[in-house]
Amino acid sequence: MSEAAAPEPRGRYVAAVVHGDAVHSAGMTPRRSDGVLLVTGRVGAGTDVTAAGDAAGLAARNALGACTEAAARAGRTLLRPVAMTVWVACTDTFTGHSAVADGASAVLADRFGPDGLPARAAVGVCALPGGSPVEVALVVALAPGRPR
Repeated sequence: MSEAAAPEPRGRYVAAVVHGDAVHSAGMTPRRSDGVLLVTGRVGAGTDVTAAGDAAGLAARNALGACTEAAARAGRTLLRPVAMTVWVACTDTFTGHSAVADGASAVLADRFGPDGLPARAAVGVCALPGGSPVEVALVVALAPGRPR
């Protein structure tokens, strides 16, 4: 599976930054590379867990794409994800955050194998940019190599 091309930032930030032996992505939403947000809504209020999990998978592919692009610019390659945060826009009674985040984890397992899963946090929030139901940020270790 190849990563999605990272969508252009929608504000004053960069999509990913290489620092030392890791690359850190910005929070990514389920947008196409042209910036169109594919899913909106809050989980528990019109957006179901399956749709939110699929959206989390797309957001994770976007984050991987951003990490891959930043690593390549630095002359490096991805080794494995070490940390992932998944924010879930949801109602105050929703408690299935982990089930939504599993959509993002599935993308990483497909790319890096089951032993390549990162430590993960799944956090409920009242709203996310553009009305997105999810946002995903990654920290990925870089393979040994000499930076340019």
